[in-house]
Amino acid sequence: MKTSFVFRRAIQALLPATLLLAACSKSDTPTPTPTVDQGSVLFINAASNLAPTTLKFAVDNADKASLAYGVRSDYQLFTTGSRSVLVTAGTQSVVGPQAITVEKGKNYTFLATPTSSLTSAGGLLLSDDLTAPATGKARIRVVNLVQNVATNIRLSQITTTANGPVVVDLVTNVAPGGASSFVDFTPSTYALSILDTPGTSVAEIGDGSGTGTGTKAYEAGKIYTVVVGGTKGSIPDPQKPKAFLFQNN
Repeated sequence: MKTSFVFRRAIQALLPATLLLAACSKSDTPTPTPTVDQGSVLFINAASNLAPTTLKFAVDNADKASLAYGVRSDYQLFTTGSRSVLVTAGTQSVVGPQAITVEKGKNYTFLATPTSSLTSAGGLLLSDDLTAPATGKARIRVVNLVQNVATNIRLSQITTTANGPVVVDLVTNVAPGGASSFVDFTPSTYALSILDTPGTSVAEIGDGSGTGTGTKAYEAGKIYTVVVGGTKGSIPDPQKPKAFLFQNN
């Protein structure tokens, strides 16, 4: 009896402490961090009128990229909603602040684009559809930023034959200041050309570096963007029409 009484008292003394520890353990459980909705943006310096100036891209006052003419950044994640893009050359603002809207799970390209000014550029936001191409295909689009070319442009493969050149268009009717949709094509090694509507050469893509020389091996499953910039008839080399090739995936 005496032993049973002492045992019961010991259990009663332990109960409050046990309940207190259980309460503390429950309250100390960390609260899960809410998932932040995000989209991604890459940046391209396509402002040929300011070439060869390096431009800095900032989003919501945070520096994100410093790019020479004809160069792109990687995709970067941003919280969804309205974001403010500012592009500067040194201490001078050349674009913006310009508001863009980022949607959940979407990918975008933001380009600093040419204008007729020597001190400013434009800003162009494109939605990037990175859906995989059809099996055995690659995908490509064209952004037409050429100045002094009034007609639409096209992306073509020109093959020399005994009967003369054979032109096969991959992308057609890209209006000035606009971009085409992504188009599937058969990957191979090409020296692609940018032609105006009558068929006159505007720029050669070559290896895609902007020199217009060489060839490029296009790979199945890859997605590409051609940015054509510069001013037709320009004398300074940096401002002449050039075609740059970027891989999106």
